[in-house]
Amino acid sequence: MKKSIVIVLTILFTGLIQAQEFYGEATYMSKTKMDMSWMPEGREMSPQQKKRIEERMKKMGEKTYVLKFNRNESSYKEEKELSAPGEGRGWGNFMGTMMGGEKYKNLKEGQWIEQRDMMGKTFLIKDSIPNLEWKITGETRMIGQYQAIKATAVKKNNELDWSSFRRRRGDSQVEKKKDSLALAEGKVDEVFEQDPEVEIIAWFTPQIPVQHGPAEYAGLPGLILEVSAGNTTLLCSKIVVNPEEKEDIKPATKGEVTTEEEYNVIFKEKMKEMSERFRGRGGRGGGRRG
Repeated sequence: MKKSIVIVLTILFTGLIQAQEFYGEATYMSKTKMDMSWMPEGREMSPQQKKRIEERMKKMGEKTYVLKFNRNESSYKEEKELSAPGEGRGWGNFMGTMMGGEKYKNLKEGQWIEQRDMMGKTFLIKDSIPNLEWKITGETRMIGQYQAIKATAVKKNNELDWSSFRRRRGDSQVEKKKDSLALAEGKVDEVFEQDPEVEIIAWFTPQIPVQHGPAEYAGLPGLILEVSAGNTTLLCSKIVVNPEEKEDIKPATKGEVTTEEEYNVIFKEKMKEMSERFRGRGGRGGGRRG
């Protein structure tokens, strides 16, 4: 049965993709569930402070992206709101900048290009599109007005994906205090751990016959409308196909060329330097003034 579904989808996909040039724009809502169990309680942090941090973390995990695609190419970029005075600073913005560049994919060449900024320096990541071994299950459901089909795969976790980490220790006050001390000393590895792999659940629709999807996902016989990977879910909320105004889809060209693996090494070195400087100031951003 599953084999028959794949054959039918392939024939349908090939016929439609050759019939006309496609251009479309798809909007995705991203939600990431945060692990807040590491936060201290009691005298170390007031309920008001904890609530403010939880709200900031929630905001960090809820974003909107737009995927622009034609038959062969796509670009995936976050829609950013104007920040209020005082916002857009600190670790949240730092981490978002590290992972928030516009992603360009070229299916024919199997190439992925992304421009990222690290402390004012621009990098141009050029790498291969992750080759996932998708398994089409045959299970279907409606997403908006489109019939979607379920597919699964397994991928290696990105070592910089903070949403895929979890605490090593328990939730007792003693364990939380140990975590707080370790974080203050920059010993992140003592507090958090990450699984080497994560299961991907995707829902795609052959009604939009392109092999694109949000973020790095691609390769299914139809546009990917929803993806769940670990604590993060990307859900398509709006699709516009063949609008009157179409944008050229081109990759970024400026920046020091590197690969994803090389970039991760540089990033971790910068994080280590920042942590050492922080510890050198006594963990108080330069000490008290007065």
